[in-house]
Amino acid sequence: MLIPLADVPRWYAERKPADAIAVSHGQDALTWTQLERGANARARAFAAKGVKPGDFVAIGLPNSNAFFETSFAVWKCGATPTSLSWRLPRGEAAAVLDILRPALVVGGEADWNAPNSLPAGFVPEGFSDEPLDPPVSRYWKAMTSGGSTGRPKVILDHNPAVIDTAAEATLGIAQGTALLNPGPLYHNAPFILSHFALFGGGSVTGMVKFDAEETLRLIERDHVQWVNFVPTMMHRIWALPEEVRSRYDVSSLQIVFHMAAPMPPWLKEKWIEWLGPERIWELYGGTERQGACVISGVEWMAHKGSVGKIGETAKLRIIGEDGNDVAPGQTGEIYFLPNDGAGTTYHYLGAAPKRRPDGWESLGDIGRLDEEGYLYLGDRLADMVLRGGANIYPAEVEAAVSAHPEVRSCVVVGLPDPEFGQRVHAILELADDADAQKIADSMGDFLSDRLSRYKHPESFEHVGAPLRDDSGKVRRTLLRDERAAWLKEDRGFRIMPARKSSRSD
Repeated sequence: MLIPLADVPRWYAERKPADAIAVSHGQDALTWTQLERGANARARAFAAKGVKPGDFVAIGLPNSNAFFETSFAVWKCGATPTSLSWRLPRGEAAAVLDILRPALVVGGEADWNAPNSLPAGFVPEGFSDEPLDPPVSRYWKAMTSGGSTGRPKVILDHNPAVIDTAAEATLGIAQGTALLNPGPLYHNAPFILSHFALFGGGSVTGMVKFDAEETLRLIERDHVQWVNFVPTMMHRIWALPEEVRSRYDVSSLQIVFHMAAPMPPWLKEKWIEWLGPERIWELYGGTERQGACVISGVEWMAHKGSVGKIGETAKLRIIGEDGNDVAPGQTGEIYFLPNDGAGTTYHYLGAAPKRRPDGWESLGDIGRLDEEGYLYLGDRLADMVLRGGANIYPAEVEAAVSAHPEVRSCVVVGLPDPEFGQRVHAILELADDADAQKIADSMGDFLSDRLSRYKHPESFEHVGAPLRDDSGKVRRTLLRDERAAWLKEDRGFRIMPARKSSRSD
């Protein structure tokens, strides 16, 4: 049955036991009835603040039960939610709000200076929590992108705010699925997947902030069946001592997806060994939904490194620099085209799509197809390091470096070099008490069997702060440009030159 997203809490409140939990964060939980009533009261409060059908509402809240009350309240107003990091700096927030022009901002920082807003701790006192009969929003979500590389853009999803309660499972999220959300809800995948679990009458166990051991504890406690990670999270879980990982019963897990960032093959193999290939899944695609590839762990074992085949709703091409399709095995830019035509799944506010005259669109990634149609990713074109005429893909180098047992995370950038144009520089986040200089000195030998010599980092830098956020995102352009500026200004930041390995290729 097709129902408005606004009616989802009421639909399940009328059909589930009174004590059935919809959403929980920490010790706080909401039953379906509580979610319905809280969203109704918030919707009336938002309407009193001027929100009308067709408006946008920006949500600047951390992961919480209040976030879900707010998203459903927005749909109950007939409006479209846009989820923003509540910690966005004033300049970035201003750029997004200038494009979006929301009728209301809920949460966020005080210095955002939104003309119409409610604070994060807002409680809708004095408003009725009785059912509403709202119109259906034309766009069910409007997410942001591009803030790490330039002026942000807003991506309006063309699906209306309705759901078929009898629809087939999406990515294995079947009716009644117990889902764990470890990622920030201001990113597209956590937002979509958490809400999809609720659309199907499942439950969401949310994490306010990712913690590796706490993740395993929650999986055991709530008998979690479905979870989506980014590789950074999987790396942190795998880095736990084996006796800690084995302390928790994770047998309830049926599906573990990963997406949003490159997955080091060695790490994926470890997870497959641990949980079995039938539980490990990967998705590659964009918020724009021009197309997506999905691959199971079983398939991946036969096509190691692949992100899968294009799904049934779109087509995929690999196009070379000459504008023509490349042969299988050859590298080029990845282009998608939805079966229903260009521009049918989304449109931008504040940007124009990278679209060819024939309608095919690129996300800016490069890759290759094998003879069977499986896709293998390189890097984004803007991130590739060009060293002496050789293309070096940061993700490949990062995967090799991060296999070192004392490296928690690695980001590779290209820095200016007078001889080669660019040189490979690795920024490292290390385990506690690790000897950064010792690791840099030994990395050549460590990488000798993993990477061709010309791909080895020529310098290293150790930083104390996390390089990637809990969504696996990294501001690579910012990191690169900062360091290039520091070099130009001759500012001191500790670079550790790499030593050559004791072996030669």
